[in-house]
Parts: sequence; structure tokens; C-alpha cells
Amino acid sequence: MKALVYGGPGEKSWTDVPDPRIQQPGDAIVKIDTTTICGTDLHILKGDVPAVQKGRILGHEGVGTVVETGPSVTGLKANDRVIISCIKSCGHCINCKTGLYSHCLGAEGQQGTGWIFGHLIDGTQAEYVRVPYAENSLHLLPPGVSDEQAVMLSDILPTGFEIGVQYGRVKPGDSVAVVGAGPVGLAAITTAGLYGAATVVAIDLDANRLHKAKEFGATDTVLSGSADWKEQVLALTGGYGVDVAIEAVGVPATFAMCTEIVRPGGSVANVGVHGKPVELHLEDLWIQNINISMGLVNTNTTPMLLKLVSQGKIRAEKFATHHFGFDQFLDAYDTFSRAAETKALKVVLKP
Repeated sequence: MKALVYGGPGEKSWTDVPDPRIQQPGDAIVKIDTTTICGTDLHILKGDVPAVQKGRILGHEGVGTVVETGPSVTGLKANDRVIISCIKSCGHCINCKTGLYSHCLGAEGQQGTGWIFGHLIDGTQAEYVRVPYAENSLHLLPPGVSDEQAVMLSDILPTGFEIGVQYGRVKPGDSVAVVGAGPVGLAAITTAGLYGAATVVAIDLDANRLHKAKEFGATDTVLSGSADWKEQVLALTGGYGVDVAIEAVGVPATFAMCTEIVRPGGSVANVGVHGKPVELHLEDLWIQNINISMGLVNTNTTPMLLKLVSQGKIRAEKFATHHFGFDQFLDAYDTFSRAAETKALKVVLKP
């Protein structure tokens, strides 16, 4: 089969690799019908994730068709359409039993690390993928949900919702600022309404993404390149600051922005993947009663979000802006990496 293979920082190729095979009784082999590229893949290519070794097949998002299952798999069968969760779940360890799938203690990949696809084992940017713990790591697709909708449930929608909205403790009537209107930031914006946010402010350097943010549920937008960006945000909250500030970029400057606009007693929810240290001014923040959270998505909300997508309550298909065939993988990466120029949100790839 062919797959997108990591060759070290800055190096990738669409090339021939061996087909995956069943290795454990709980495995499934899934034919990839739709996949996409994540900002985390770009971090890997920059060398920000040293655990990813040369020769690794990248990708942790996908929708596909089951072609084979291991002998202990009883809840899935050939020809089932499934969402591949970006997080493994053995379903038996103490962390999985409490819904903390991001720290699954199953031995696959690495104990205590839930994100393994395209990281510690081969991923989904390929014609086929082996899925360990298949019954807990795959979600059956109901009729009427398209591949384009479903692939957004592999990662970005649960990530924005769980690590942004839930960890940020959004409550009915809250004011929420989302710094970074990329795909995950937009996922936080579009799901903030599930918990009753009254004001949702999108903050970004890119005017096009701010325009898009309005389509995803932002009530207001602020161009972060403006000299008075902070004053604009504060003005939207009567000068008090936002109840919840969600960081969805992954650079020190945007985390600092969140700490500057959150009100006393508020929350800063860090969603972005950081490749460099961030300075934390505890000497200023301790007295403000600020709650700071961060984390890797658990995907325990995926079944609920899937119901909302299937009922048209969340328009997941709106994230897909560009479409490519598998033989255009390198072009898709180029388009996604130049999002400010190409206006790409999520690129969708099909065989």
C-alpha cells in the first residue's frame, strides 16, 4: 500500500510501505476512505515531537471501512463504516474506566499515552491502518453522516469541546474568548454554545479566519494585530475581562494574551500544542484566582458529538475547505501549511 511517511524534520514522502496486519486479538484493519491533516502533523514535521521516529506513517484522523478483525473483536465486522478515534482506549485500565483515555495504560504504543496514531505507531494517512483496541477506539457511523462530517470527529471537534469548553468550565451566560481561529479554535467556538456561552469572541491575525469564525458561532471578532486588540476585547465585556479564555495556537504570545484578558475568577484553557516553554507570571496571576487548564483530548465525548452532527446540530462539514486525492498528499500538505494564503481550514483526502 501507499502511505505518507515521515523522514525526519522537514521530510515526508508518499511512498510504498508494507500492508498492516493483525498483531493482537483486539485489532482491526481499516481501509481509509477519508483522512485529513492536523496542525499537530505540522508540529511533527518541524521537529517539535521528537518521539516520532523516521519511517513513521503520519496521521491520527480518519474514517474508513473495516476489512478484518482480530479473534477477540465481537462488536465490529467487515464492511462496518467507522470513525477512527485519535486516542486509543484499552477500556480496562484505571484511566480508561474513568474516561481519561488520553492516558490509557494499555501497552500499545506506550503505557500512559493515548495518542499513538502517527506518533508511536503507524497512522491514518495511508490506504490501510491497523487499529488496536478496536472495539473501544472505533465508532460505528450511523446512516446519513458523511465521511467529511465524521472525520472532524476524529480529533478537532472533541479537542475543542473537551479541552477548550469543558476544561475551561464554560457556563450559561459566560463570555468566552478564543485566541486562534484555526480548525481547533473554530471547534471550540462552535461547541461553546452547547454550554450556553452568551458572548464568543474570536481573536486572530487572519481577517479571513475571523470572517469564518462568524459562520461557526462567534458573536464578535478582534484582529490581534491591532494595537488596541486588548482594549477591544475588554470593551466587549464591560471592562471586566472574559470568563473563559481559550488558547488554540500553541505559541507563548497567544498564551500570554489569554492571561491578559481573563477576568478575576476566570479560566484559561490551553488547547494549543506548544513546542517551546511559556513564561507564567504567577506573581501577577496568583491573586486573580485564575484557573489554568491544559491537556490532551480524551475523545470520551465523541459519541455525544456524533449524535449532534447526525441531527444537524453541529455542521461539521463546514470545516472542510479543500479536497485532494491520495496521489495529491504532498500538495495537500503544502496547501494546509500555507493556510493564511490558501484560506484552508481542513483539507480532506480520499483515495
